Amino acid sequence: MPHPKTRHFTATGFVVNGDATLLHWHKKVQEWLPPGGHVDLNEDPVQTTLREIKEETGFDVEIVPTQKPLRVSNLDQIYAPHSIMIEDVVDSEHGEHQHIDHIYFTRLISDIPSPTGELSLQDKKATSWLWASLTDLKSETPFKTPKGEFRTPPEDVLKLGLAAIRHVSG
Repeated sequence: MPHPKTRHFTATGFVVNGDATLLHWHKKVQEWLPPGGHVDLNEDPVQTTLREIKEETGFDVEIVPTQKPLRVSNLDQIYAPHSIMIEDVVDSEHGEHQHIDHIYFTRLISDIPSPTGELSLQDKKATSWLWASLTDLKSETPFKTPKGEFRTPPEDVLKLGLAAIRHVSG
């Protein structure tokens, strides 16, 4: 019987502004992705989502719930993710492993930094940011990478990005 892959808990936030969601070119993964990252020790997925978006973009966001919380008084609750994806990942640091990725939809609560939409780019893995519109995602528009190639975001990013825009702005 093959040994199961190591799994890491991660959280991702689709940042919605009007009819667009924020994507970055992830150098290590070589794909257009929303901001996100690993859940730190003693952190829940909502805290991870908010922290990663702030660290990677400089934006303050809030979670837009996709379902109503259960009414209970004896326990604390956090927002449930829209979905949880199991993603196969290979990188030089961790080798072959999987991410158990909690997917959240968020909206901006801070202003876009400049008319050109420049972001803080504190994330060393991201080299390029863009706002992908509803139309871009529907038509599977390829975006120009830092190397000048054109790449369409992966299927999950296209579908989740559309769902996020429709849910947050709809």
